Amino acid sequence: MNAMSLVALGSLSIISFTTQALEFNQVLNDKSSVSFTYKQSGIAMEGKFRKLTAKIAFDPAKAASASTQIDIDLNSIDAGSSEADEEAAGKLWFNSKLFPVAKFGSTGVKTLGGNRFEAIGKLTIKGKTTDVMAPFTFRQESIAGKPVAVFEGMFVIKRLEYAIGEGIWADVSAVANEIPVKFRITAVAVNP
Repeated sequence: MNAMSLVALGSLSIISFTTQALEFNQVLNDKSSVSFTYKQSGIAMEGKFRKLTAKIAFDPAKAASASTQIDIDLNSIDAGSSEADEEAAGKLWFNSKLFPVAKFGSTGVKTLGGNRFEAIGKLTIKGKTTDVMAPFTFRQESIAGKPVAVFEGMFVIKRLEYAIGEGIWADVSAVANEIPVKFRITAVAVNP
């Protein structure tokens, strides 16, 4: 092996070590999203939230020590029409005047292999808190030559556990109890 090959091999080792030690810790809120689907009278419907803020600390080489906090502005709901948005914000659904934010905070992360992980944490909506397991994938991209992490996943909540859809809306034949929630969180690494 010549000297040039040794230098190239050494450079690759340094780059590999730097990539593994990278902690993604600044969320790009404008490139992150939370959406949901549900069935109303058997018809599939979609919605999303326009505003969220998140804090994250994730090093793929040290996933067990990762942490996440996601706050979703419930008043930013887009359920397909202004009438549906108003109804969703109302007392029988999110009651967002009293409970304007849904919160997820991780208590741990499991490595599942092959860039797959599972966040374990607490989800609070409308004053009710439950344990949630949210499987997600991690991939690293590049924007303007800088490393960017993209986390994508999905989990299912049971809306009645959070009193979402009370009164006449508690009938699960009208609106299904199970609500799949999809998320995409994009983050960059910023040195402390």
